[in-house]
Amino acid sequence: MQVQFTVNGRAASVDVPPNTLLVHALREHLLLTGTHVGCDTSQCGACTVHVNGRAVKSCAMLAVQAQGAEVTTIEGMAAADGTMHPMQAAFKECHGLQCGFCTPGMVMSAVDLCQNHPNAGEGEIRELLEGNICRCTGYQNIVRAVQVGQKAMASA
Repeated sequence: MQVQFTVNGRAASVDVPPNTLLVHALREHLLLTGTHVGCDTSQCGACTVHVNGRAVKSCAMLAVQAQGAEVTTIEGMAAADGTMHPMQAAFKECHGLQCGFCTPGMVMSAVDLCQNHPNAGEGEIRELLEGNICRCTGYQNIVRAVQVGQKAMASA
């Protein structure tokens, strides 16, 4: 099936079997490998992208469901000049990552969280990030990064 959508602000078209997951279309057909495959069961959140402005686990969505949609991956978060998105910068500043495998999905979820819950406190941040698993950290630096990113996004 031919699927046409916008990815990171650019028109994209992929020819995929109807059962192709969005994560595989992004990684294998568009070579956007920042979106990670962690579990293929929508448990870990490593594959999180934005579809029409909302965080979605791309391993739980068929590529054909993205027909006509606006998809943003971690590669599309930075500005055209390479300046990191405030949430990316906050993760770097606060050491909100270790191995980095979960980081793209965590950043995408954190941006969605801050857009929809701009005044979320620590407890709410922890609750709203529940669908993203990090196997390396104790989450403290991740939560701190979201708080710093939250402030930076609010002032941007």
